[in-house]
Amino acid sequence: MKGFIGQLTGVRFVAAAWVMLYHFQVPLATLGLLVPVLHEFVRVGRLGVDLFFALSGFILTHTYLTKLGPRITWPASRHFLWLRLARIYPVHFVMLNVAGLAVFLQAKVAGESVDRDWFNVVDYLKQVLLIHEWGGDPQRGWNFPAWSLSMEWLAYLLFPLLVLVFFRFHQRLATRWIALAWVVVLVPLLWYGVAYQGDPYYISDWGSTIRILTEFTAGALTYVVVLRFWTATEDGPRPRVERLATTLSVALPIVIVAASVVLGRIPGLQWGGEGFEDTPNVADLPPKWHLLLVPLLIVWIGVLALSRRGLSRFLATDRLVLGGFISFSLYMTHTVWYGLWRAVLTRMGIDSGVLYALATIVLFVGAVVVAWLMWRIVEEPAREWMRKRSGERPKPVEEVALEH
Repeated sequence: MKGFIGQLTGVRFVAAAWVMLYHFQVPLATLGLLVPVLHEFVRVGRLGVDLFFALSGFILTHTYLTKLGPRITWPASRHFLWLRLARIYPVHFVMLNVAGLAVFLQAKVAGESVDRDWFNVVDYLKQVLLIHEWGGDPQRGWNFPAWSLSMEWLAYLLFPLLVLVFFRFHQRLATRWIALAWVVVLVPLLWYGVAYQGDPYYISDWGSTIRILTEFTAGALTYVVVLRFWTATEDGPRPRVERLATTLSVALPIVIVAASVVLGRIPGLQWGGEGFEDTPNVADLPPKWHLLLVPLLIVWIGVLALSRRGLSRFLATDRLVLGGFISFSLYMTHTVWYGLWRAVLTRMGIDSGVLYALATIVLFVGAVVVAWLMWRIVEEPAREWMRKRSGERPKPVEEVALEH
C-alpha cells in the first residue's frame, strides 16, 4: 500500500510553503499582494505545522504498524528512534548553530550586547537535546522553527507504545469505533483552541504538547481507517471510495480557505486591545479558533491517500515531490534567511518601490535555493550516513521509487 506516498510527499511542500508565506506576510503586504481571501488564508499558515504533525503520525503508522505494532522490544524501538534522528537531527544541529552565530555577529556588528534571554548554555543544551518545547511554558529561541522538532521528538519517544494501540485497533475494532476514537482524540485540541484566550500562537499552558499528541495520534488513526478502504489485493481503493475521495480532496481545501476567511472577518475573533499595544502587525496574527480547521486538514490527508486522480495526481508530480523532499530544510532555514534578508534591506534603506519588489523575488527564490542546498549538502548525506550506520539502506525504498 504505497500508492499514496507521492501525493503525501507533495503535501509536505504545501505545508512548508504555507508556513513560509505566514512568516513572509510583511513583504507581501508591503507590495500590496495580500488581497482579501489570500490574506486570511496566509494568516492561518502556521497550521502547516499542524498538518506536518498529523502527516507524521499517518506516515509512521503506515511504515511501522506491522513492524512495531505486534510487540514492543528495545532493539526495534532503538532502531526506530535512530532512524528518526537521522531524519531531523543533522539539519536541526546545523541551523541551531547558524542561528546562534547570526545573532552573535549581528550584535557585534551593531556594537551591542547579545541581549537575548535564551542566549545561554542551559537553553542551548535544551535545544541540543530537543527538549526545549517540553512543559507548560516553553522557552523558544535560537532557530525558532525547531520548536516543532522538540514536539516531534516527544511523539517519536512515545510512538513505540502508541503503535501497540494502533495495531490492536486495526486488528480488533470496527471502522466506526476507530472513527469515534479519532473524534475523541481531537476533543482536547478543539477545546483548547476555543477556550484558551491567552496566546495567539497556542503554545503556552501545554498548548504545543496538546497539539502534537492529538494531531499525531489522529493522523495515525486516519491511516488505520484508510487501510480499511484499500482493496484486498492492495491495488488501490475501491472505485466508489476513490471517486468520493477525489471529490473531497478538492472540496476540503475550498472549505478550509472559506473557513479561514470567515474566522478572519469576525471582529470578536481577532487579537488586539490590552496586551497587544506594542505588537507589530497585529492584523497578521492568526484569528482565534483557527485550530478548528485542523480536523479538516487531517481528513484531507486521508482522502488524498485514497485518491490517485485530480489533486492527488498533481501533488505527486516530479516538481512537487522534489519540493516535498526539500520541505524540511525549507521549514528549518527560511526564518534565518528572512532575518538576513531584512537586515540587508534595512542597512541599504530599501523599504518600498521597484527595488523592494525585486528583493522580495530574491527572498522567495533564495529561500528555495537555500533549502535545496541544505538538503543536498547536509540533510541527505547525513541521513544516508546515519542510516547506513544502523544497517539500513541509505535511502528508504519508497523514496528511491519516487526518484525514478
